[in-house]
Amino acid sequence: MFPVFYSDEFLDHDCKGYHPENPGRLRSVAAALRSAPWSDRLDWQTPKPAALDDRRLTEALFAIHPQSYVVAVERLANSGGGQIDADTYVSPRSFDVALLAVNAWLDAIDRVLKTNNPAFVLSRPPGHHAVREIGMGFCIFSNAAIAAHYALKQPGIERVGILDWDVHHGNGTQACVEDNPQIRFCSLHQSPHYPGTGRADERGKFENVLNLPMRAGSSIADYEPLFEQKVIPFFEEFQPDLLIVSAGYDATTGDPLAQINLEPEDFGRFTRYCLKLTRRIVFGLEGGYEYDDLARSISATIEACLE
Repeated sequence: MFPVFYSDEFLDHDCKGYHPENPGRLRSVAAALRSAPWSDRLDWQTPKPAALDDRRLTEALFAIHPQSYVVAVERLANSGGGQIDADTYVSPRSFDVALLAVNAWLDAIDRVLKTNNPAFVLSRPPGHHAVREIGMGFCIFSNAAIAAHYALKQPGIERVGILDWDVHHGNGTQACVEDNPQIRFCSLHQSPHYPGTGRADERGKFENVLNLPMRAGSSIADYEPLFEQKVIPFFEEFQPDLLIVSAGYDATTGDPLAQINLEPEDFGRFTRYCLKLTRRIVFGLEGGYEYDDLARSISATIEACLE
């Protein structure tokens, strides 16, 4: 059985008016997964309830974000909501939902380390743009970085890899992990594009960062050689005990927020490359804003894991 960590509460994070990061994203994916031919092989898991009196959650969260920022987000939500930046909204339920998303990533870490098999976190809001002291780019808490640091606290975990295939550079994740020699971070992203970071010469304090900027119009013919010649060797040398994938799906041809020409089935190819490294993989949703492409891309990811 393949675990999918999901809760209808993730739909309660509400950005006012039209916003590309909206509850419809998860509704479309959940519907597609429940109607897939292999739906009987999915194990739908509800994340553990999240609150700041949860020691596991708070220790993981405060390892990345200062308490002052977390409290500021809570106060903003409790006051009726508002904006962290021009793109990042906090609704009255967003703080609780963002905590639940963190718990979903932590639960997935626990499950993968117990079973030595992959899992998918179908959550929102996303996280890879959130830096330590503030959220940005639709992101509130840096889920992948939090999960990586949490994993390193678990028995037998000495090295964690993070692969970010979202079309936007995971600036928040990189900022939170690049000074840690126990973590390697690799991002393939359109450049120049939001957020304007992720240069190829950014290597991290311990040569533990690999940024692979992609030109607009890039397709699988451009990505696949990089997986074979750069991405996989980068992680093979490191031999991670766990791989976390910031699984954004906004690099598809149909996505409105970028200009990369991947097809949904290409993410199945990426997943197979990852599975050659290890079956200890946590896939966590980041971007992806064209509903059909998003659902098909996630289906391709999970289907590759079921082979």
